Amino acid sequence: MSNDQPVRLYCFGHSAEGASVFDGWAAHVGAGVEPVPVFRPGSGVQHDERRVTTRDALLADLLPQFTAPQPGPYVLYGHGLGAMIALTVARAVHEAGLPGPALLAVGAWPAPYLPAGLADARSATDAELLHVLSGKGAVPASSDEGIWLRATLPVLRADLELAQDLHAAAREPSPAGRLTTPVLVVDSQENLLVPPATADGCQWTDGPVWSRTVPGRHFFVRGGRELPRLLGRACRVARRLTKEPAPVG
Repeated sequence: MSNDQPVRLYCFGHSAEGASVFDGWAAHVGAGVEPVPVFRPGSGVQHDERRVTTRDALLADLLPQFTAPQPGPYVLYGHGLGAMIALTVARAVHEAGLPGPALLAVGAWPAPYLPAGLADARSATDAELLHVLSGKGAVPASSDEGIWLRATLPVLRADLELAQDLHAAAREPSPAGRLTTPVLVVDSQENLLVPPATADGCQWTDGPVWSRTVPGRHFFVRGGRELPRLLGRACRVARRLTKEPAPVG
C-alpha cells in the first residue's frame, strides 16, 4: 500500500460543532488513510463567517473540493447533520457525472425517508429545545446545560434550518437516479436521539450497505479510538474494492 495514494477520509461534523471533533483521528485510522476534516462557513477556522442554511449555499461552498481532479479514491464520513451533508455532496457529485466516493459512511442520523429528528424542532422555544436535547442525550457530557445552550443557540438554530433543507432535498428523486455508492451506517445502542432502528442503510443507496454498532450515545464521534479505527478499516476495504475488476457477463 506504500506505493498508493492514501485514501482521503473527508469528515463532516455534527450540528453546532466544528471539524475539531476529528482532531487526533490521524493517529487511529491506520495505514494508507488520511483524515481530512471539512470546514463549512461559520465553523472552525471560518467562525467569523455566517453559517449556511440552504442546500444551494452549502454546495456552492463545498462542492469545488470534490469536483477538481484528485488522485486516488476518497471516502465521506458524516456524523449527525454531517451525515446529511455527506449525502448531499455524494448526490451532487453523482448528478455532475463525476467519480464519486468509494464509500459513503454515515453516523447518528436517521434514514432520509424518516422524520428529520431535531430539524423538526427548529421553531421550538429555547426551553423546549433544551428539554428535547437534554432528554435525548444531545447535550455534551459535563456541560452546564443553560450555558451550553446560550453559547450554541444561534449556531444550532442555523444548523437545524440547514438540516431541514437537506432532509427535504434528500427525499426528492435525483435527475441522475439513485446512488449506487456503497454505504456504511454506524450507530450506537445508547443513542436516544437516533435509535439504531432508524438507521436504515437501504434508504441511502441502491448499492451495498453495511452497518456497525459502536459504544456511546449521540456523541460517539468524540474521543475514543473505535470509530476512527472502524472507518480506517472501511477505507482500506473500499480501496481494495475499487481495484477489483468488474465481473464479466
